[in-house]
Amino acid sequence: QVQLVESGGGLVQAGGSLRLSCAVSGRTSSNYGMGWFRQAPGKEREFVARISWNGGLYYADSVRDRFTISRDNARNTMYLQMNSLKPEDTAIYYCAASVGATYKYWGQGTQVTVSS
Repeated sequence: QVQLVESGGGLVQAGGSLRLSCAVSGRTSSNYGMGWFRQAPGKEREFVARISWNGGLYYADSVRDRFTISRDNARNTMYLQMNSLKPEDTAIYYCAASVGATYKYWGQGTQVTVSS
């Protein structure tokens, strides 16, 4: 079993920055793909960014050039550096770990609120 715990969310003004962390415990493995997702009120959960087991990076168009995903396998932690935040980035942010093509493990989420 794998446990994921997000932290680092909060309230920030538009144009500001936040850094989210996702701590992985339990049956950890550097072979997991890891990703960030978000869900805004009244909307479906959407993909934000992914880092594959070999370091490949993938971003949603809406966050590319503003967000940076990274991972520290030695610390079993994944990060999402969010810069130039916009009010439309307001959402609950979730981290997830994939086994193969399926995101099997999910965290509880951390709230990010961007004020205009």
